[in-house]
Amino acid sequence: MLISNKPNTTGLIFAMREEQEGLEAFIQHKTVHRIAKRNFIQGELWGHPVVMVLAGIGKVAAASTTNLLIHHFQVNQLILSGVAGAADPQLKVGDIVIAETLLQHDMDASPLFPRFEIPLTGKSRFFVQQDLHMALQNATDQFIKTMHQHFSASQITEFQLQDVKSHTGLIASGDQFIHDSKVLKELKQALPNLLAVEMEGAAIAQVCDEHDLAFAILRTISDSADETAHVDFLSFVKNVAAPYTLEILKNYFENRKIQVD
Repeated sequence: MLISNKPNTTGLIFAMREEQEGLEAFIQHKTVHRIAKRNFIQGELWGHPVVMVLAGIGKVAAASTTNLLIHHFQVNQLILSGVAGAADPQLKVGDIVIAETLLQHDMDASPLFPRFEIPLTGKSRFFVQQDLHMALQNATDQFIKTMHQHFSASQITEFQLQDVKSHTGLIASGDQFIHDSKVLKELKQALPNLLAVEMEGAAIAQVCDEHDLAFAILRTISDSADETAHVDFLSFVKNVAAPYTLEILKNYFENRKIQVD
């Protein structure tokens, strides 16, 4: 089944419902398609065709959903947004990481293949399309400059958002919620330039690479991926990460409209 679609459609993927909080209200001309136990919400965001979907958590859920977006909706690019754990001391809760490269930290078919390498591909790292990466970086920087317009003083204090920064670099994905400093230390030793860990991005990257499709991964740091992880995780996701996503995507799509015009 191929869903009728407009050109230049962006697929928007989320692992958790809280990560997409509030975004659906901005989608115009909505049509909902139920495919493989998922609701694909098709419409327009700030003048651009999109298909938004809740994928579920983990690499299999992310890869399966990516394939559905590609084959049923013929999307031209994919953006995953959500939260991640910090894997570098320079990052703090509330910071934003935009992936430049991604790998699967739990892929290990050694000694047949080098650790992290996807068997039979010769690849361990997947690279984000540069134009899309830069467009999201600009939208993020624009958001950070106006953060005081989107969060109250009490929210900024509660979630310690006084000095939010954006970072770009390596994000690693695996079917494991990392909350152990020993596990994180071992990963950091193996991957010194690792910035953040999560559970979906590299799976989406691998599928997109197979289809020569542009993709980007945008993550808000929700915890330090160790025993000191944020105590009210879901509150942070809903009240901080989701508004981040909404405003950054708004900037991104509105900037695209300006460029087209």
